[in-house]
Amino acid sequence: MLDILLSSTSQGLLWSLLAIGVFLTYRILDIADLTTEGSFPLGGAVAAVILAKDPTTWPAPIQSLFDIHYMIAPIVALLFAFIAGMLAGLVSGLLHTKLKIPALLAGIITMTGLYSINSRIMGAPNISLIGTDSIFSHAQSLGFTKVNSAIVVGSIIVLLVIVLLVLFFKTEIGLATRATGDNIDMSEANGIKTDNMKIIGYMLSNGCIALSGALLVQNNNFADLNSGIGTIVIGLASIIIAEVLFKNKSLGLRLITIVIGAILYRFILACVLELRVDPADLKLFSAIILVICLSSPLIQKKLGFSKLGKRKGGAN
Repeated sequence: MLDILLSSTSQGLLWSLLAIGVFLTYRILDIADLTTEGSFPLGGAVAAVILAKDPTTWPAPIQSLFDIHYMIAPIVALLFAFIAGMLAGLVSGLLHTKLKIPALLAGIITMTGLYSINSRIMGAPNISLIGTDSIFSHAQSLGFTKVNSAIVVGSIIVLLVIVLLVLFFKTEIGLATRATGDNIDMSEANGIKTDNMKIIGYMLSNGCIALSGALLVQNNNFADLNSGIGTIVIGLASIIIAEVLFKNKSLGLRLITIVIGAILYRFILACVLELRVDPADLKLFSAIILVICLSSPLIQKKLGFSKLGKRKGGAN
């Protein structure tokens, strides 16, 4: 059981960045963005190509950058993946705000286009990174096991992203972005350029999602063109689990609870696999878990648990 818990924690931390990205559009902007299923493999594709490519074939300025330190290449791969994800978000944002395409359709269009772009970037349906240096292999060289290296590196990066996001949402632009999602009419009436705020939200969201894809590719030593299928379900399930278990939290705590939700989601899936379920049925179980999570507030209400909780709260 301890092995399952550690494995779930390591995987959950790396997937939590995807859940945080989905949270930014789904909860902060109140937009359903399906770009996720294209930007996730985009991040992985960019990272895989950078790590797999012979450093001597890069242009001189990039070669000199890689020569600075042996850990630069994996970090550069993560940064480029984040930037690529932001560009994907920019496209969806422009389609939605400037061309007035409904958010759902804008995401589907970008996701569809990204499939061909990812294929062009990778040049093959998949890329093996076995034998190449990654941010996790460098951590293992310090004495960590594979699982512990994922936990340590994942914790550092996730914490850094959460701190930066919290700081951003305390700025004037960040507050305007949150206001746009809360009440777009009121925001426009107060002079906020809501289209620009939506675009920023799209870019941050898909940057985080692509970063998650790049981390998982480095951890798994493998990039796959179809790795984005079903990722939106993983993100939503992590968010819903967090919201069911932890309510009425500040933004920083909500982001942390999403990380916990992602870990719990991976733990549930790991337990399902322990029941000798065919891996081909895993997507089905993922969908069932999401349905259970989404319907749990209604089930609690029907069973009277919510009223009981309120009475207990009132008695206290």
